[in-house]
Amino acid sequence: MISPSPQQLAWQDLGVGVFFHVGVNTFHGKEWSDGTLDAASFDPTELDAAQWVEVARSAGARYVVVTAKHHDGFCLWPTRTTDYSVASSPWRGGRGDVVGELAEACRAAGLGLGVYLSPWDRHAPEYADPEVYTRLYAEQLRELCTWYGPLVELWFDGAGSEGYAYDWPAIMAVAREHQPDAMVFNMGDPTIRWVGNEDGLASDPVEYVVDHTQMSNYTVVTSEFTEALYLPPECDVSIRRGWFWAPDDEPKSLEHLLAIYYRSVGLGANLLLNLPPDVRGLIPDEDAARVRELGAEVERRFGTPVAAGTPSDPAPAGHDGDVVTWTVRFDGPVELDHLRLREDLREGQRATAHTVRAGGRVLASGGTVGAGRIHLVEPVTVDGLTVELAGDGARLTGVEAFRTGVTSVPEVPAGYLAPTDYPEV
Repeated sequence: MISPSPQQLAWQDLGVGVFFHVGVNTFHGKEWSDGTLDAASFDPTELDAAQWVEVARSAGARYVVVTAKHHDGFCLWPTRTTDYSVASSPWRGGRGDVVGELAEACRAAGLGLGVYLSPWDRHAPEYADPEVYTRLYAEQLRELCTWYGPLVELWFDGAGSEGYAYDWPAIMAVAREHQPDAMVFNMGDPTIRWVGNEDGLASDPVEYVVDHTQMSNYTVVTSEFTEALYLPPECDVSIRRGWFWAPDDEPKSLEHLLAIYYRSVGLGANLLLNLPPDVRGLIPDEDAARVRELGAEVERRFGTPVAAGTPSDPAPAGHDGDVVTWTVRFDGPVELDHLRLREDLREGQRATAHTVRAGGRVLASGGTVGAGRIHLVEPVTVDGLTVELAGDGARLTGVEAFRTGVTSVPEVPAGYLAPTDYPEV
């Protein structure tokens, strides 16, 4: 059985993060650009990283990731590797540092900081020579890893990199030297993986041990490993249709965002929700309001259980082959309509299927449990439960009961899925 590192378990415990996509694209209505947009067009005159972080916290986020460099090559910090950066913009008189301001805001708020550093660089002429570009890219990573304190995540997007020969051992040597505790997303020497779509949706089973990862939303190319690895998934999705702010876009409905929550965190994956700052450098009012609605509703539903139980030793309830039955007792009768199960992952993910019963009645069933599995159940009053786990050595650490008044799980609107064609430049 493949076990996680303490750092992986700590990351899984964070649950929800927020993505910030901002750059020159923001000022040109672009999702992707080709590296020729003028650096001087970046001028968010009201940029306030503390506002970004406050909105992220209202969503229940415990970490953030910022597009320090997107595919266009524009850098949000004053890198020494290129002049295509904030240092060549009028913002803050050319002395600004978006990553630095966000790092300070995160420290003040107690949130973890992550950085997205696109391997694909459409501006750098060095990209034509993989050996030369690796040195430039490794130096960019070194700056980000050494200038801003501890990082919770290094985000490597595979889009555009199909067929390119990066020297990942050299690149990862920088990460491991300077940020050994940071999670590495999907490429190089990954410790977490992409869920496989940009809709924020996992599906049951959510497997933490895999032998490959998918590269991007725009290709069927995968990265194959010589052995299976413990790589829990992160579900990335934007609050809008686009990843960068656009004036003709709008945030998803509360019901849509709740549907995503049930299909990500509720299945044992992490959720990374993108909140794109606008041309002012602020999270738009309508997005911030929707995020606060989401955070408040998640807190209302799942913030405080009406009862929580620690499973007793399974032996009294018995074993049936690879199925072990755990008994959970509450202090008294409990009225509930949701349950959250948590698996003991210290020795790896072991539960492959589960069934929850009250007496002889099945309340819920499914595949994996993982870091947290949420079930909506028909309202019932119970003083205890039994949970059958299939999987050699599978163990529960806790079961929580909630009374929410909710009788159905929200659905993703029909036809609202992220495109799988490359965006127009």
